[in-house]
Amino acid sequence: MHFYCLPAALILGPEAMKRVIAQTFPTNPSLRTPVDLGAALRSARTTAGLSLDEAALGLGISKKTLLNLEQGAPSVAIGTALHAAAQLGVALFMVPATHKDLARRKILSEA
Repeated sequence: MHFYCLPAALILGPEAMKRVIAQTFPTNPSLRTPVDLGAALRSARTTAGLSLDEAALGLGISKKTLLNLEQGAPSVAIGTALHAAAQLGVALFMVPATHKDLARRKILSEA
């Protein structure tokens, strides 16, 4: 009887061999665009060492939807975006526009 060892990429596909490289979290806490949220989500996912496939599976969404979120596509449903943020550990806050500069300074001073 002979046993052969096959590389994991042949068994599991090329995704299994990709290393996840952590992206830095955005330094500006202001959320102004879908791209801002996408950068925070990508940072949270990669810092956790999760591939797109793993994170999408855990979130219960398609890989394409997660990729769209991370790229800042404005077409992703707000509920999906909020669910992904909560599950990936990205905190979102609401403050009146008149207090946004005060809130931003406070967040940055405590970081």
